[in-house]
Amino acid sequence: MTALSMTSNFASPDDAYRVIVEAHRGLTDDQSAALDTALVLILANHIGDAAVLGDAIALAKRRLPVAT
Repeated sequence: MTALSMTSNFASPDDAYRVIVEAHRGLTDDQSAALDTALVLILANHIGDAAVLGDAIALAKRRLPVAT
């Protein structure tokens, strides 16, 4: 693993969650998916480290629900 932060870096994690939820309010499913895609690409660019990005993707995939 690289330097992927596993603890909250937000002073108020609930506020950060609320900002994300509110950004999706009133959007269609397609608009919401497009917002998520744009946000991922913007934040991936901000990270700027392919190894950290790869670790984040692996962590996110482990948190997906198991298909039945």
